[in-house]
Amino acid sequence: MADIAQEITEQKKRRSAFAVFIKRLLKEKKLGTVGAIITLALLFVGIFADVLAPYGMNETHIDDYLAAPGAKYLLGADNIGRDILSRVIYGARISVIIGLAASSIATVLSLIIGMVSGYVGGKFDLLFQRLVDTMMSIPQIILMMILISVIGPGIWQVTVVLGFMWGVIGSRIIRSAVISVKEKMYVAAAESIGCTRSKIIMRHILPNIMAPTIVLFTTRVPNVIRVEASLSFLGFGIPPPAPSWGGMLGTVGRDYMLQAPWIVFWPGLALALVVYGVNIFGDAIRDLVDPRLKGGVGRFDTSGKKKKKLEELVKSS
Repeated sequence: MADIAQEITEQKKRRSAFAVFIKRLLKEKKLGTVGAIITLALLFVGIFADVLAPYGMNETHIDDYLAAPGAKYLLGADNIGRDILSRVIYGARISVIIGLAASSIATVLSLIIGMVSGYVGGKFDLLFQRLVDTMMSIPQIILMMILISVIGPGIWQVTVVLGFMWGVIGSRIIRSAVISVKEKMYVAAAESIGCTRSKIIMRHILPNIMAPTIVLFTTRVPNVIRVEASLSFLGFGIPPPAPSWGGMLGTVGRDYMLQAPWIVFWPGLALALVVYGVNIFGDAIRDLVDPRLKGGVGRFDTSGKKKKKLEELVKSS
């Protein structure tokens, strides 16, 4: 019974924390709320693309060659009569898959490398950080193009390459957080009573670096979507006929953009909105989650009582 009561209490605390987060997001971060709406819209469109798209992503209508936006094609048609709206909707699914999958791979890889390198230190840390320096010295887009040329283009190949690249480079952020945490007294106390390295990392270090880890993940998603679009635009990303936004801006878009500007306008607008929305949503999460940004009077004090009390103390002094 005690275990059940404790579990119920923990569930209530989690619900309360989530409710407080949503309340603060709506009240303190108006722009972040807009970003959250855009992010949720991206997820919704990506999941239900089959239902929302009026046509198949590669359904062609030769008679509607470069059809202008109208009743039949709300956003127009491309050079072989494919509906632009349907391809933009299916492109959202590709962006969701690559953005979430590559960011998850990158975050897990950064955690593994950063925690081991930051906590163990010594020659291992020195050797691995020089490897990271070497990777950072090469332009990332060039290195990604080389790797994709070796393993071949495709949605999962691009996902793995982006996850690997961002994971190795992002380990620097996790390493810095681990170095800061391992100097705390509770880590020294755990070492003094004989806790193993793995137990210290999992029980004492990992929970205390979750804030920068969450921030790292939220900032990776828009970057991954943007880089995937760049690779597809250059011909190294998702091969046609898959409706990647970057691919839609590529060869076909460049060839017909003056004759039918809607071919590049709508996928470009979708890409810009998604990257902007996810970015500002990630910034809002960072501001709300990171304890270093909460301020001396406490960010959870939405009523302003602590601020008034502080002003009274300043006046009285």
